[in-house]
Amino acid sequence: MRLENDLLLRAARGEKTERPPVWVMRQAGRILAEYRATRAQAGSFIGLVKNPQLAAEVTVQPVDILGVDAAIIFSDILVIPEAMGLPYQMDEGKGPFFPKTIQNLKDVENLDLSNINNHLTYVSEAIEATLHKLQGRVPLIGFAGAPWTIFCYMIEGKGSKEFSLARKMLVQQPMLAESLLTKITDATIAYLQSQIKAGIHLFQLFDSWAGVLNAELYQTMIIPHVSRILSSAPPHIPTTFFAKGAHYAAKSIQTLNCNVIGLDWTMDPAWAKNQFPNKTLQGNLDPAVLYGTDETIRTSTEKLLSEFGEHPYIANLGHGVYPDIDPKKLKIFIETIQKS
Repeated sequence: MRLENDLLLRAARGEKTERPPVWVMRQAGRILAEYRATRAQAGSFIGLVKNPQLAAEVTVQPVDILGVDAAIIFSDILVIPEAMGLPYQMDEGKGPFFPKTIQNLKDVENLDLSNINNHLTYVSEAIEATLHKLQGRVPLIGFAGAPWTIFCYMIEGKGSKEFSLARKMLVQQPMLAESLLTKITDATIAYLQSQIKAGIHLFQLFDSWAGVLNAELYQTMIIPHVSRILSSAPPHIPTTFFAKGAHYAAKSIQTLNCNVIGLDWTMDPAWAKNQFPNKTLQGNLDPAVLYGTDETIRTSTEKLLSEFGEHPYIANLGHGVYPDIDPKKLKIFIETIQKS
């Protein structure tokens, strides 16, 4: 089906567009009353993720309500460890939690990659249901968590400021770490292929915890796995890599076979254009700007557009929208981009 609005795909491929496309990380989420109502039907966050029809409903809500130029499938990065045999729980107010973690080689060997796509059929069904609801209005983005970020949760069992246990394993048990990272990568490639088969138009790999590593470890132990995932996408599916806090890894990231580099709000646009001259850039308004006045949001957004200039660009925040942001404030950001 031909897309009515293909701005995102053209920008991702580096083509000149009449204006930048705009979408927002976590756009299908707690800021929308409609999302909260749909989640209540599902009974829980994980229940919503695993209900294809309801997941499709919340995926499309930001397109209908906010007018964004793309939808991103509603799911969670932690479906991958669960599909490998390491289930997670979602603790309200505290985030994800793994009752069991990976502690030794036997734990890694017990991870099962034989039925990844069967375990994740609900995601493929949600993609298909979403495409039916969208009727070609905008592209649909698929995604997964990058190997290091998934590794962190599987080792630590929960969120952390430093992920010291995960970093400890990289340093003290590099062969064990490599074995786990390889399994995560293999599972993620299978997952990516299933999303493509279901019909996604673009794929984004999120490395949310890249910022806790150092340049040497990231380059030697993480980048090869990221590269293998991104290189597994066929040419007709543009790919985005978003590594939060990874200024230090710019030289390594330059080498990746991806179309788009996502930027967090601490990354200067001039620096990014210099570091990634041949990549489309995505980001990077500080989400906290949306707490400001209407005029402040417009001014900050216009400044952002000016700073990225003629460089191929996709407008977004520098990370996910915060749950207590007023949707009307987010709408001002989106409309300012679309009127540019």
